[in-house]
Amino acid sequence: MNPLCSRCNLVVYPTEKVNCLDKYWHKGCFSCEVCKMTLNMKNYKGFEKRPYCNAHYPKSSFTCVTDTPENLRLKQQSKIQSQVLYREDFEKNKGKGFSVVADTPEMQRIKKTQDQISNVSITKTSTPFTPLVCGYQQPAAPQNYHYDPAPEPVRQAAAAPPPSAGKRYRAVYDYSAADEDEVSFMDGDVIVDVQQIDEGWMYGRVERTGQQGMLPANYVEAI
Repeated sequence: MNPLCSRCNLVVYPTEKVNCLDKYWHKGCFSCEVCKMTLNMKNYKGFEKRPYCNAHYPKSSFTCVTDTPENLRLKQQSKIQSQVLYREDFEKNKGKGFSVVADTPEMQRIKKTQDQISNVSITKTSTPFTPLVCGYQQPAAPQNYHYDPAPEPVRQAAAAPPPSAGKRYRAVYDYSAADEDEVSFMDGDVIVDVQQIDEGWMYGRVERTGQQGMLPANYVEAI
């Protein structure tokens, strides 16, 4: 017995049946709950077993926490506790004359920068001064630079495309596509890379034309 459409409550026949969200639909009835745009298996979004388009898919909302008397009391209690801990820590370290600085990554970076600045200053002060003779300046000795060109990258051979892993079927009737996501074929055509969508529809590629899309399962037979 053919099931009823979840939208119009009319009988759904195999050639026009869409099985999605645990319900059955006519292809024309499978549309967005808000704007009524016709959907397919590629662009629908389900929410509480109802189809929606991307623009009208329900968004999750967040609840704001109000400042109730109980929340204000807890906030004040936490603030008082923080002040007590701060005073205890201050009294404990009072009179020591120094404070301990943790060796954090930020402090290590600052220390390293200061060491580099000190090394640059020492290098500048220790550089000898070369006097110039009036009227003549000895040219600097030529420097030979050796340049090693970078090695050429090794090209790897392109991997062969993987073999087709889908099932093969043969058309037993002619079929003309009724929608843009379907594929047309003729009696005797071989359908390859076939994937089962539900008990009434499949997805595959017509070997003769190279076109692919959805096709009714009762129009083909397994090879």
